Amino acid sequence: MNSQKKILVLSPFFYPEPISTGKFNTDFVVSLQKKGHNVTVLCFHPFYPDWSIKKSQKTLKGIEIVRGGKNLFFTKKTLIRRLILEISFAFFILRNLKKHQLNKDIIIPVFPPSFAYFVILPFIKKSIKKVGMVHDLQEVYANQKKGVINRLVNTFIHKVENKCYNNCDKLIFLSNEMKSVAKKLYNLEESKLEIQYPFVTMGKIVTNNLNSILSKDKINIVYSGALGEKQNPFKLLEFFDTSSRKIKNSKYHIFSQGSFFEKLKDNNTNSNIKFHNLVKRECLEELYAKSTVQIIPQKEHTSKGSLPSKLPNLLASNCKILVITDPNSEIEHLFLDNKLKAVSTSWDLSELVKKLEEIIDTKVDFNHQNKIANSLFTLDEMIRKILH
Repeated sequence: MNSQKKILVLSPFFYPEPISTGKFNTDFVVSLQKKGHNVTVLCFHPFYPDWSIKKSQKTLKGIEIVRGGKNLFFTKKTLIRRLILEISFAFFILRNLKKHQLNKDIIIPVFPPSFAYFVILPFIKKSIKKVGMVHDLQEVYANQKKGVINRLVNTFIHKVENKCYNNCDKLIFLSNEMKSVAKKLYNLEESKLEIQYPFVTMGKIVTNNLNSILSKDKINIVYSGALGEKQNPFKLLEFFDTSSRKIKNSKYHIFSQGSFFEKLKDNNTNSNIKFHNLVKRECLEELYAKSTVQIIPQKEHTSKGSLPSKLPNLLASNCKILVITDPNSEIEHLFLDNKLKAVSTSWDLSELVKKLEEIIDTKVDFNHQNKIANSLFTLDEMIRKILH
């Protein structure tokens, strides 16, 4: 049997998207190509995290990138722009599927979004193996919202995700919590479910461009990355505000973009809290190295919905971490079982300040942290599970 596979990846998020799923998908596809596989990606022009299309002609050697959505316009209302994304991507995939599924061995839909895969299911050739990769369970987040409209949306999400997941030959979940919840929600067969944590994507090159922002003379507390509802942004700002008044010589930095980022910036009155656009990808290692503590926040009751994709990179860097998550969550057990620091299972401000003070004063074994990162978060293992 020929070990080289012809693979079609479906996701609106791809290179040169700077963060989150776009960065994940890019590193994943590049690795597939380097291993000798032929990969085509159906994606949109970059628009995340500020939901504004930026037309791109950028290419990656050996990878066929087919882009759409160049004329899309997203509103500021979360529900409406999500519907625009789901429907427009579904039409884009439907138009391009016939041509680009020819001679393919594997099709990999990356969820979410899910509606595109839902729509094209009747048109996918039976000979193609379907391997879904689940980054987030949208139903977990939808369940947190109240009201008639949100209940209707939740019903729609359940129907779509149920059909999508049950019509994959294999599903890769980025956490055990996601797998367990999805299996129960959608009555999935255990035999086709796999778990693989997101992988380390850190390089070795460290730039020297952030000295004016992250001073060595300050305690730099940093949140960096996508900023949406699941990061509990307004509570995060409140935490930073409270901590800055209690921890001497501390500075607080939020590196992000998008509507929540702008709202926080407008609401902020504390001069010790600074807002910055996302750093360039080549500066991520420097950002982590010069952060005293990086914060990974999860909104209450959402830990089952996803595992933060930047966690592996933070563990692989010489950076202290404070995770805010649900009690008994997978990420809490991961930290406790592997003797990692530090986790708070409460958004109580006094508890959070106490935890932050503890991790600032704690001497962290970065060699141990790095070892755990490289043992649990491996790209090669993810590729193996998808291909075999």
